[in-house]
Amino acid sequence: MGARKYKEINCEIALNQLKRRMPYSWDLNIYRGCEHGCKYCFAIYSHEYLGSDNYCKDIYVKTNIIEQLEKQLSSGNWKREIVNIGGVSDSYQPAEEHYKLMPEILRLLIKYQTPAIISTKSDLILRDYDLINELSRITYINIAATITTVDEELRKLIEPGGVESNRRFKMLKTFRETNASVGLHVMPIIPYLTDSFKNIDSLFNKAKESNVHYVLPGTLYLRGKTRRVFFDFIKKEFSGLYNHFLALYKTGGADKDYKNTLYKTVNLLRDKYSLSSSYSKPMKEKLKKIE
Repeated sequence: MGARKYKEINCEIALNQLKRRMPYSWDLNIYRGCEHGCKYCFAIYSHEYLGSDNYCKDIYVKTNIIEQLEKQLSSGNWKREIVNIGGVSDSYQPAEEHYKLMPEILRLLIKYQTPAIISTKSDLILRDYDLINELSRITYINIAATITTVDEELRKLIEPGGVESNRRFKMLKTFRETNASVGLHVMPIIPYLTDSFKNIDSLFNKAKESNVHYVLPGTLYLRGKTRRVFFDFIKKEFSGLYNHFLALYKTGGADKDYKNTLYKTVNLLRDKYSLSSSYSKPMKEKLKKIE
């Protein structure tokens, strides 16, 4: 596998404006590459332009990102739009324990009253509880955990660098004590591995116990380099499922019949636990109060 390598780089800008329509308009990524090593990661392709073929081991750190972020947030053109933190790589991956950039990011968001969304597979975010609590009382902040399974043996295979699922649920429950919007992202739901009624029921049950505001599910997509990495993983760890995946994923997404059946189960269980499917309503309400 090889040892992790941290490579310090400078960035020209901190915030990147997104072209596609989303609940947010800006993306902030402190790191390039991610140590969580998820076998389904959509962002694996993004290392190619850096000349690296190891997205999970070659971690690039934007060491000047604090200065660049303040330049953008302090500009008269900044409209305090929502910033999605870590859309490409997790901002609370192990590198953050060493570089400690997120506390300074959060202090700038507080200073310039800027709303944000943070999704993570780590409970290292609890280190910054006080800052997030303060930001939640100033503007909108969304804290979400991506959790795909309650089976720890399976979790170790598909998300080897993430923390245990139960620790992520405990983190969500803790942040419900703030004014933050808190959610569970069940993404991706992986056919044959995490799409069983039992697994989804367990995830939704724990989401209810954690008192989250919403649950956002999503199906597995396999495109580009991600497709090759994922199929290599299936061939190695679940060889008996390899042909089933080939048949189901003739294109980047699973076929329509599969998705329709899956979302019937998802909607049934969402209704069972009275879980919302969207974070947009609390987001709009909070931002309206601030205005």
